[in-house]
Order: sequence, then C-alpha cells, then structure tokens
Amino acid sequence: MTFPEKIVLDFIPAVGACLSIVDIFFLWKKEHSSHIVGYHKWFYSCSELMVWINIIFFTKRGGSHHIVFNRVLCFWWIPKAILAVLYLMTKISSFKVSICITESLVVLLNISFGIAINVIRIKRPSYKNSFLEDPLLSNGVDLEEGGYQDLESGGNFWDLMTFNFITPVMNHGVVKQLDSDDLLPLPTDMGPSSCHGVILSCWQAQLSNNGSNSSLFRALCSAYGWPYLRLGLLKVINDCIGFAGPLLLNKLIQFLQQGSVNWDGYLLALSLGLTSIIKSFLDTQYTFHLSKLKLKLRSSIMTLIYEKCLRVNLAERSKFTNGEIQTFMSVDADRTVNLCNSFHDMWSLPLQIGVALYLLYTQVKFAFVSGLAITILLIPVNKWIAQLIASATEQMMKEKDERIRKTGELLTYIRTLKMYGWELLFSSWLMDTRSLEVKHLATRKYLDAWCVFFWATTPTLFSLFTFGLYALMGHQLDAAMVFTCLALFNTLISPLNSFPWVINGLIDAIISSRRLSRFLTCPEDKFKVGNKSSCPPSFLSEQPDSVQGLGVFIQDACCTWSSSEEQVLNMVLNRVNLSVSQGSFVAVIGEVGSGKSSLLYSILGEMQLVRGSIYSNESIAYVPQVPWILSGTVRDNILFGKSYDPERYTDTLKACALDVDVSLMIGGDMAYIGEKGVNLSGGQRARLALARALYHDSAVVMLDDVLSAVDVQVARCILYNAILGPLMQRKTRLLCTHNIQAISSADKIVVMDKGHIKWIGNSYDFPINSCTQFSPLNEIDSALQNHGQSCSPNLSSKSEEHSLLGTSIVRALEGAEEIVEVELRKEGKVEIGVYKNYAVFTGWFMTVIICLSAILMQASRNGNDLWLSYWVDTTTESSQTRYSVSFYLAILCLFCIINSFFTLVRAFSFAFGGLQTATKVHNKLLNKLMNAPVQFFDQTPGGRILNRLSSDLYTIDDSLPFILNILLANFVGLLGITIILCYVQVFFLLLLLPFWYIYSRLQWLQFFYRSTSRELRRLDSVSRSPIYSTFTETLDGSSTIRAFKSEKTSYTEIVASLWLSLRLQQLGAFIISFIAVMAVVGSRGSLPINFGTPGLVGLALSYAAPIVSLLGSFLSSFTETEKEMVSIERTLQYMDIPQEEQTGGLYLNQDWPNQGFIEFQCVTLKYLPSLPAALCNLSFRIAGGTQVGIIGRTGAGKSSVLNALFRLTPICTGSISIDGVDIKNISVRELRTHLAIVPQSPFLFEGSLRDNLDPFKMNDDLKIWNALEKCHVKEEVEAAGGLDLLVKEGGMSFSVGQRQLLCLARALLKSSKVLCLDECTANVDIQTASLLQTTISGECKGMTVLTIAHRISTVLNMDNILILDHGKLAEQGNPQVLLKDDTSIFSSFVRASAM
Repeated sequence: MTFPEKIVLDFIPAVGACLSIVDIFFLWKKEHSSHIVGYHKWFYSCSELMVWINIIFFTKRGGSHHIVFNRVLCFWWIPKAILAVLYLMTKISSFKVSICITESLVVLLNISFGIAINVIRIKRPSYKNSFLEDPLLSNGVDLEEGGYQDLESGGNFWDLMTFNFITPVMNHGVVKQLDSDDLLPLPTDMGPSSCHGVILSCWQAQLSNNGSNSSLFRALCSAYGWPYLRLGLLKVINDCIGFAGPLLLNKLIQFLQQGSVNWDGYLLALSLGLTSIIKSFLDTQYTFHLSKLKLKLRSSIMTLIYEKCLRVNLAERSKFTNGEIQTFMSVDADRTVNLCNSFHDMWSLPLQIGVALYLLYTQVKFAFVSGLAITILLIPVNKWIAQLIASATEQMMKEKDERIRKTGELLTYIRTLKMYGWELLFSSWLMDTRSLEVKHLATRKYLDAWCVFFWATTPTLFSLFTFGLYALMGHQLDAAMVFTCLALFNTLISPLNSFPWVINGLIDAIISSRRLSRFLTCPEDKFKVGNKSSCPPSFLSEQPDSVQGLGVFIQDACCTWSSSEEQVLNMVLNRVNLSVSQGSFVAVIGEVGSGKSSLLYSILGEMQLVRGSIYSNESIAYVPQVPWILSGTVRDNILFGKSYDPERYTDTLKACALDVDVSLMIGGDMAYIGEKGVNLSGGQRARLALARALYHDSAVVMLDDVLSAVDVQVARCILYNAILGPLMQRKTRLLCTHNIQAISSADKIVVMDKGHIKWIGNSYDFPINSCTQFSPLNEIDSALQNHGQSCSPNLSSKSEEHSLLGTSIVRALEGAEEIVEVELRKEGKVEIGVYKNYAVFTGWFMTVIICLSAILMQASRNGNDLWLSYWVDTTTESSQTRYSVSFYLAILCLFCIINSFFTLVRAFSFAFGGLQTATKVHNKLLNKLMNAPVQFFDQTPGGRILNRLSSDLYTIDDSLPFILNILLANFVGLLGITIILCYVQVFFLLLLLPFWYIYSRLQWLQFFYRSTSRELRRLDSVSRSPIYSTFTETLDGSSTIRAFKSEKTSYTEIVASLWLSLRLQQLGAFIISFIAVMAVVGSRGSLPINFGTPGLVGLALSYAAPIVSLLGSFLSSFTETEKEMVSIERTLQYMDIPQEEQTGGLYLNQDWPNQGFIEFQCVTLKYLPSLPAALCNLSFRIAGGTQVGIIGRTGAGKSSVLNALFRLTPICTGSISIDGVDIKNISVRELRTHLAIVPQSPFLFEGSLRDNLDPFKMNDDLKIWNALEKCHVKEEVEAAGGLDLLVKEGGMSFSVGQRQLLCLARALLKSSKVLCLDECTANVDIQTASLLQTTISGECKGMTVLTIAHRISTVLNMDNILILDHGKLAEQGNPQVLLKDDTSIFSSFVRASAM
C-alpha cells in the first residue's frame, strides 16, 4: 500500500471517528444541561461514528479490502458528500463560527474520503472487480516489464494530484528542443487503436439499429457517456465549493463591522484561503480528466473518418469533395470534441447562476429581480443572435470546404498550372471563395461582438439596478451586503460571459457532428438498394457453384458513377457479361472513353451496381492508369505493409525492370520518394506501382494501361518478364492496353465500345480489320515484321542498363533529406517580431483602439465599485446622508453608461481587427506560394502547405482573436485589481515585492512551463502535417492508418498547463488569506497603519476573491496565446520562401513568337546542386514551323528539355532562345503564356468544360467546338452534356485518354507558334493516336511542334527527331533517313517496337 493510500485509509477515518466522538460528547453535554436534543441528531452522530469505525476495521483486515472498495459503496460516498454540503448550508445561517468550522471540517473529510476512495478504486486494478471476480493477474500489469505501463497509473497519489509526473519533460523543455521521444507515454486506453476499437463497436451498433439515420453524437454518448457523466459529479462539487467564498466573505465583513476581538476572524480568514486551495485541486483534476476524454474523442473521430475514406467507394464518395473530407478531419473533428466543454457547461452555468441568484435574494431580498429582469430580457436576444451565428457558421463551413478543395487542387496541379501560366487565375478564383468565407466569418464575428457586449455589461447593469432598487425601497446599503453582492456578481460574470460561447460551441458541435454523421453513414457495403430490375444487384465475395474455376464473373451488369442518392443515373457500363477463367490473361481494348477503366473499377466495387451481379476473388491487386505513389521509400511503396521476402522482392524488381534504376539511387531501395512520386519519371512511377501489385501475390491482378508510360523496349520486357513471367503465371490478369504485343499474347481479348462489350474471343479469332485499328505495324516498313521473337535475357539486361534512373524531375535521388526537406520547427520563445507582425496585419491604429478601449472599460468598472464603497461609507458614518440617493444613483448610472460604451468599442474593434488579419494573412501567404518556384513544391509535401492554409488559418481566423480577447480582458482585470488593492491596503504593496522576487528568482514557474508548452504546440503542428499529407494521399489512393503522433503531444501539453495552473491558484489562495488576515489584524487596532473604512476593506476582500481564477486564467490565456501565435509564426515561415524571378526587361508583342525558331546552346540543368545533371551541355536547333519528335529511354531527359524551355527549373549554364530572344530576359509568366503545352499528366479542374478549355474566355463556342472536333472528342462531349457540363474534381467525368484529348483541344485554342506535347497520345488507342497525328500535322502547319513520345509510330512522319541519352543529344535527323541507316540508334528503336 502506498503512503497516500495509508493516509486515506488510516488517517482520514481516524480523524472522522474523533470528530464524531467530539460531536457525541457535545450532544451529551447539551442534553445534560437540560437542552432538548432530537433523536435524529443522536442517530446521525452515532451512525457517522459507526461508518468510520467499520472502515478502520475492514481496512486493517487484509482480505476485506473488497468490501471498502465495493463499487456501490464507493458510489454511495458521492451523494453523501453532496447531501453533507446541503446540510452545511443550513448550519452556516447560524453565526456560531466554531459550529460552522467543525461542520465544515466534517463535510470536508466526507468529500476528501469520497473522492480519494473512488480514485484509488479506479487506479488500482485489483480493486476493479469484487473478490468473486478477482482476476489471477491484475489488468494493466505487464509480467515481463514488472510494472505499470505509464506514469499516470504507476505514479503515487500526490504526484497525480499535483502533476509532478511531468517534471522530467519540463526539465528537458528548458534545456533543449523537445521531440516526440521526450513526451509523456500515452496511457494505454488513450492509444488510437484502443479509442478506435471503442468508437467502432458503438458506431456499428448505431448503423445496425438506425441505418442511414445513425447519429455520431449518439455513438459517442454510448462510447464515452458514463465517464463523462461521472466527471459531471466532480463539477457539481467544484461549483458548490465556489460559493463558499462569498458566504465566508459576508461573515468576515460582518465580523469586521462588529469590531469583535475573539478568534473567529482568524478562523474565517484562513477558511477563505483553504476553500480556494481545495477548489484549485478540484478544478485542475476536473480539467485534466475532461481533457483526457477530449483527446480520446478526437482520436476516435479522426480514425473513424480515416477508415471510412478507405472503405467507401469512389461512386459514393463523389457526393463529397476532397476539400470537404479534409475539413471533416481538420475542423469538424475538433468542433465535435468541443461538445465535451459545452455540454456540461449547459447545465453547470444555469446551476451556478441559480445558486448565485438565491444567495443574492438572501442579501437584498426582491431587489435582485430588477437585475434578473435585465438578464432574462437578454436571453431571447442572445438566442436570436445564436441562430444567426449558426446559419453564418454553416455558410462559412461550406465556403471553407470549397476553398480547401480548390487549394488542394491548386497544390496538386501546380506544375501544370505554372506551365500554362494560370496560377494567378486560379489564385484569383481562390480569393473569391475566400472573400465569401470571410464575409460569413465577418457576420459571425460581429454577432459574437454583440454577444460579448451584452454579457460583459450585464454585471455592471445588474449592480446598478439591484442596488438602485434596494436603495429606492428605503433600505440602507451596508458594507457586508454590498460586497457580498459584488463577490456574487463576480461569480456571475464567468458563467454569464461563458454562456454565449457555450451556446456557439454547442451549435458548432451539433452542425459538425451532423456533417460527420452524413459522411459516415454513406453506404460502403457492396449491396445497393433501390434497383430498377427484378433481380437485385450483388457483388459476390463467396464463390457460387455456377462460377467454379472462374477468377472474374460478370452477369448482365449495369454500372454508374452516380452515388446512391442521385436520381438521374448515367450508365457507364450497360448489360455487360464476362467470364474470366482463373489463371488466364485478358487484354481489354477499345477506343478512348469506351469504358475499359470503368470495367476494372466495376470489378473493384468502386462503381454503383444498378443491376446484375459481379463476382471476383477477394484477393485483388490493381494498378491505376495514373499510378498512385506513397510518400516514403521505394521499399515502403513495394511492400505496402507486407512482410519483406528478399528473394521475391529481388525477383519483383527484376521483372519490373527496376533493379538498375534502384541500384543507381543514392540509398538504393531506401531512397525517399516525394509526394505523388514527384521525383520519379512517368515510366518509373508506372513500374513502381506494377512492382507493388506483383509483390502482393494476389489472385487477380488488374492493370490499367501500364505499358503506355514506358518506352517500347522496357514495355516489351515488362510484358514478358512481369505480366507473362513466372511471378504472375497462375494469376488471373486483366490488362487495359493499346500495346499490340500484349494483345497478341492474350488468352482472351475483350473489345469495349461505349460501355458495351462489342466482341470477346481469343487472339486467333480476332478480326483483321479490328487489328489494324490497334496495330501500328502498317506504318512501319514491312521488312521489320520478320524480327518477332521473345524478349531475350540479353535484350532485357540491355534495356535495364539503358533505363537509367534520370527523371522528369530528379535523375539520382539523394535520400529523404535532400528530396523532401524535414519540416522546420522554430526554437525558443515566440519572437517579439511575430507579435509585431500580427499587429501590422491588424493595423497599428486598430491595435491602439483595442488596447485603449479595454483599459478604459476596466477603469470605468473599478470606478463603479469605488463609488459604491464611497456610498456605503458616507451613508453609515453619519446618521444623515450627505447626498440624496438619486445623486448616488446618477453617478452609478454614468459609470454604467461609460462602461457599456467602451465594452462595445472593444468588442467591435476586436472583431474588425481579427478580420483584417485573417484576410491579409491568407492573401499574402497565397501570393507568396503562387510566386514560389516549382522546386519548392517538389521538396515540400502538399499536406504541409495545406496544414498552413487549413489548420493554421482556422486558428488565425477563429481561435487566436478569441484567446487574445480573453488575454487582454484578464490582463486589464488583474491590473485593475492590483491598483485597487494597493490603494486600499498599503500592505499589499509589501506583498508585491516578495511576489516580484518569486517571479524573477523562480522563473521556472512560467519559463519552465512556457518553454515546454511552446515546444509542444510546435511539435503538435509539425506532427499534424503528416496526418494531412497521408490523408490527402489516401483520398487519391488507399493507405494504411499511420500513427497519430499529435495525440501524445496534446496529452503532455495539457498536463503541463495544469501543472502551472495549480501552482498559480495556490499562489492566489495565499494572497486571499494574507489580505483577510491583515484586515482582521487591522480591525483590532494593533497595527500603526489604519486600513480605512469597512467599505474599502470590503472592496479589497471582494477584489481578492477572484484573484485565484484570474491569475490562473491570465497565465493560461497568455500561454495559450503564445501557442496559438505559433500559427502566425508558421505562416510567416512560408511568407519567406524563395520566389521565381518575375522581372524581365523585354516587352513582347502579342503575336510573339511569330516564327517558332528554338535554339539550345550548351544547356546544363540540375534539379538539386548535389544531384547529377539532367541535361549535360545540350545543344540543338529547331527551325521555325517544323515538327520535331524527342525520344529516348525512360529518364533520358526528355521532359527536362520542356522544364528548361518553360523555365520551371533554372538552367546552370548555357542559353535558350526563341526567335532569337534569350528567354532569361523575359518575365517567367509572360514566357509561359506565349507557349502552348499538353502535359504528361492531363489536368482538368472542377468547373464547366468551357472554363476548362478557355478559362480567360478568349474564344467563342464555335471555335471551341471546332477544336474538340479536330481532337476527335466532340461526340463524347455532346453526349455528356455539351460545354456547360460540370467537370468533376480531377476530371473524373472523363477517362484518362479523353482528358488528354481535351488538353490538346485547349492547347490548339491557344494558337501559339510553339506547341509542346508531352506523351499526349500515351493513353489513347492507336487509331485515335494516328488521327491525332493527322490533325496535328494538318492544323499545326507553320507551328513549331515538339513531341515527346514513346510510340515510334508517333514520330515516323515528323520533319526531325532528337534522340536523348543521359541528358545528351545522341542522334538528330529526319526519321525516314535514319530509318534507312541500319546502324542508327533510331532504326534499333524501330526494330525493338516491331518485335
């Protein structure tokens, strides 16, 4: 048994028994002196004695502990303590101080024992069960480690009450920058997996009972309701003890007025301090346990949202934008968690107000009704304001969702946007959304300001009306009554001020929990309801008898991308029938937009199945057309959660032709890959995604056009070594492709056409006329057809050697530190410059107005109270009043008006200043990001930037102004109290000197805590970025849940703040005791200095009482402000990022370039100084109006040529000129707007198709339709809904091939003399590709066209080709001339592609 437990089980019962014996003795004495003592008093005292004796008896017997710690008995102590408090209130009315103190001590023992015994029962696992259920081993004890897992459960009682267990973290925080290893270990029940298990079972119960009407709120109640209600009991006791202060104050002032000389005064003075000390312990314990519960809730909600994203299919998820889902994670989760604060406050605040009003009634009788009337009149006003705030919040959240979605889109496609020169256009659209968001935020802030005004002026109005009416009723004001009332008004301030925030918090939480419920209830199971057909659609995971031996079976399936809520269903697949034998290889072919990818998605269950049935093996691996790459090492991407098998891993790398690439990376397979594979070439991304599918050894492997991203030789090797190789030999393989070798090797060919299966059969029966549509052979010299042979090992190794790493972005990786910079975290205190910057954003004039109005507001309140004390003294000193009651009331009224005016000014100036800051910070941050070079976005994960623009910006919009307002109010409040106390009691000045000494000498009180808490907030912000990054990646693909590190940080941060709060409150309790004792000493006349009139003494005592809460509140709000200021600090970091050179001396004509002559002279380009050159001393000339093909192996530097031309990456040496103008003399943005490009990754944004094709509205509809017709995509657009068709986020409304065609149409509309095509026909079938070639050669006559291509057929008819190798020019010339030369590199390429 620990020492504190011995105190609880031995000492407290012994003291209780002694007090009971004393009580019985006094009763006996009373009866002996002929006083009648009721039987109930004897019974009460004797039963109290029996209880304590029984406790002592049972605790001394080792085996009987379970009786003392029985759950029912432990619970019995809680109501007993509450009833004892009510009993005490009846005793306090009698003015016998000795009786009051004795009874208080008895009640205090009951409360202490009740709390302690419950804490011990919860903390000690062996007491959790009754002895019949006693486990052989205690829960929570690890046999191997031989102790408790965490400090909290292993620490002693005193350490838990005083939070001493955080001291080691504090010591670290002072001497060094904290990292996650220094933090407190999380209690086992607070781990994300534990929290997720609890909430998941409750949420599933909700779903099974209520279906789509399930409520997250109800699930949270069933998961954490009981612990939360138990905390409510602690809050009741804490609130009740809060009213002991004003009552003791009343007794003390009465004592001082009577001028008695007995010791009662000292007892009262010390009791005043003692209640403050008890309240400080209860306060911090309540906050601690509530904060722990909030962390569990937050973790539960975040893991629930995360898991939902992984489970819900793409069709259902289309109801929500990515921005909306990210807001669920960042904002709605936090708001729902804040329900914990608001919900208890909803009953606690009215209770506190009710008790305060009752006590006011005892002082001023019915005069308090006038004050109450003011309060009641304000309730409907506040309710109306709250409703307006709720609707403004809902509107604001919608705009916030849209802004975060647009921001995510902007960050994802920033490279493409910069190539188009559209970044300013996009940022202006984003600014428009932001201005709408700020408009609703402004509505909310100004309504909040009215709330603050009404509630802040209430106490002053209350005192004016109450004392005014009391005086007008003919009563005389006396010090005890007035200052007891003032103390009660002060206890009213907090609940009255908090009430609007509580209502707002509750409204926010309800709105957010509804939003989350809507997302969490969207269907994720694979059975859909509301079918048009008689046979219900079904995804069969169990293998029925009819499909024995089949890997995939589709029967009469109709699928759509519409969600289950949409009425109009646009069928993408119509009456599809397909059966695929296990272990067979199926090639799915068809024109662009024929439904090839949708067929694979339907098998995955990502589409809504309207009728029919689909069966597939549960073990599926899938490689999408746009490869999904995880931020992490190469090995992480391939293993993807599976255990490492060296042999299979090596075989996988070889089969995917990745072994040479990996061996060239610095760090090998442990080299870090940036977000979305930003530092890999398109071909490497495709092969890495294929390697993941291959390694996972799934029964069904579905590959969506993986061969189009790599050159012909690598494609051939992947086909024969991976897809047809030993690792996939017995697997069911479905490949969407345009590759003729893959089609001819397939066991079965499926031809798709407009959502139907047009033809199924094997390659021998494949119609000849269809073959020519997909085969490029007719374009190549027929003599080359004789070279058909299998991919020999020599060729394979040769191809692997040539597939040198190199990239469109980085050719050799330098490891994680080089590619993705570690997120910077500032050290030390938040610099004064950060506060200065905040003041600059707010505006210096507004800052001065805010500070001045706050000071004058406080001054008018203190003046109000001083005038009251003067009124009391002038009416009691002489029998005749010096002035009439109306004069006193007029002055009081004047103070009240002045106070109201300055309160209003402060509230509105704060709201205005906060909005100014929110607008300026966002605009400046966005502006800096838009002008940042592409390299910054390559090295910085999007999650990090999104964290600044969502989480940090939310803090700057909402939390920071709120906490700054509280800080300012606390500061001027403390200042006012200090000045009044110094004026009233000279000895308080003597107390200030040692206090100053304590503050300067023991600076660890604040430095110790502040340095730790600041570092914790920075660590918390940094640890959230990976959550947003991983979450963003999850929305793009699928991932496993990462550790949520930020919970550990928050836990340590909470303990650190409570550690300080407790010590400050103890300090405040000492001040109260000091002032009270000094008042008693002064009243006896034993000191040379007179303490003034009873009115002033009463004022000093009523001012000393709130010092405890105010001192704690001031430092916690100061620290909270410093922590919230970290958000400003973090946004300022990104206002200091490198910027692209926008200046250029040359003014260009509108029609520049008019010839299209391009010249590279000795160009060398490096992506990072530490990396090898991507282009080495490259020189070539391209004549104006010619069509040039750029070919080479994967990573030869083809895309780097375009990067250099568009100045995405600055060149190290050499020069590039267009029409004789050196491009470095042209402004970057202007250069890009004069060139046209179709990027490697097609880009469509959410908006109308017209806006996508012509965002600057430079062309009429006729021109747009002509461009679409030339790109062979007009029919599909007409069928989908014309130019006003709403394109979904990321262009999901179209297939990848169609997206590329739309991007080509966009480029043709630009009508520039220089057109760059980066693999623009990679994802289209060969027939469409050849039509496009005809279009390009016909429409682009007189234009310079640079085409990067993997298909040899694409460049055969061009004027010129450039063959690159390792960033150098290996060969240049006319393709027809080079084809005739058997020794040329080009002819070897053609031979390889014909095989």
